[in-house]
Amino acid sequence: MSGTEAAGAKCAIVTGAGSGIGKAVATALLRNGWNTVFCGRRKPLLEEAIAEAGRTQARALAVSCDITRPEEVDALFAAAVQAFGRVDLLFNNAGTAYKSAPIDEIPVEVWNDVVGVNLTGSFLCARAAFGIMRRQKPMGGRIINNGSVSAYAPRPGSVPYTATKHAITGLTKTLALDGRPYDIACGQIDIGNALTDMAAPMTVGVPQANGSTAAEAVMDVQHVADAVVHMAGLPLDANVLFMTVMATKMPFVGRG
Repeated sequence: MSGTEAAGAKCAIVTGAGSGIGKAVATALLRNGWNTVFCGRRKPLLEEAIAEAGRTQARALAVSCDITRPEEVDALFAAAVQAFGRVDLLFNNAGTAYKSAPIDEIPVEVWNDVVGVNLTGSFLCARAAFGIMRRQKPMGGRIINNGSVSAYAPRPGSVPYTATKHAITGLTKTLALDGRPYDIACGQIDIGNALTDMAAPMTVGVPQANGSTAAEAVMDVQHVADAVVHMAGLPLDANVLFMTVMATKMPFVGRG
C-alpha cells in the first residue's frame, strides 16, 4: 500500500483501536472515507477490528505499537506516512485505569503505568503528529484527545486516572495554542459511561461518592464515534475545543 494508492483520502491514526471506544472511532472514520491506522499493542485484535469494519472505499492499516515507547511511536507515524503520504488526524485514545482504591493503597508502579500510558503516551503521539503536521504539504492537521468526564470530576479512589485526565486537558489547551501558526487544531472529547467491555461494571454497580454502590446509566459507544467523526470533519479554521458526550442520566452533573 502506498501514499499514491491512498491519495484523495485523509489519513487518521487511532490509538487503542483494538477494542472499546478506539475500535468504534477507527471503524467510523474508516467507513466515513478516512484512511485509518488502527494502532494498539495486540495486532490480531487490530486486524480483527479491520475485518469487522467490512469493505470500505478508504484503506486501513494495523500497526502494533506500545505508545509508552518513543521508538515505537516514531515507527507508527513513519508507517502511516509511508502508507498514506501524510497524517491529518490523531485520535489520542489509548488509556488504562486501576481499581478503586485510596491513594495509600495504590502501588507506585501502578501510578507509573497509568501515567505512562494515559499521559506520556498521549504526549509522545501528539509530539509525533505535531512534527509531521507542521512540516507536511499542505501544512496542518487535527489532534483529538480522549479526556473523560474525569477530567472535571473524579470517581472515588481514582487518583492515577483522574490526575492523568486533568493533565490531558492541559495538553489539549497547550496544543490548541501552539498549533495556531501551523494550522494544527486540537480538541478534546470527554466521555461519560459509553458502554464498552471496560464500562460494563457500570451496569451492575460501582462506588459512589456517598459510599454506596449503584448501577449507572450508559449509552451506546457509537454516539462517541459519531461525535469524533463530526469533530474530525470540520475545516481547520474551526475547532471543537471541548465536547462532553455522556449518558444523560449518569451521576455526573451533581456528582458528589
